[in-house]
Amino acid sequence: MIPGGGQPSMQQLLQQAQKMQQDLAKAQEELARTEVDGQSGGGLVKATVTGSGELRALVIDPKAVDPEDTETLADLVVAAVQAANENAQNLQQQKLGPLAQGLGGGGGIPGLPF
Repeated sequence: MIPGGGQPSMQQLLQQAQKMQQDLAKAQEELARTEVDGQSGGGLVKATVTGSGELRALVIDPKAVDPEDTETLADLVVAAVQAANENAQNLQQQKLGPLAQGLGGGGGIPGLPF
């Protein structure tokens, strides 16, 4: 085998992996700061979550509150939070997908946590 014959050295591979890991950490931090919304009942209930899925806010329109029917309100809350989490997952795919592909698809690099 000829040294430098087109194959990256172990040092270059490690540097590339370290950069990718830093980029991934940076993207995860950005996701944790980014807020996305979801709603249900035509906007009667709105949920805000971070890009990493943490529930930050819940807004309930007074029209959705019926003391005789709390079950419907609970369903609307669950649906709004689920919609917000789906939007967060889409955001994660946009931010983290290209980084995961850069690491060889789903497999990643052995020994690294992604």
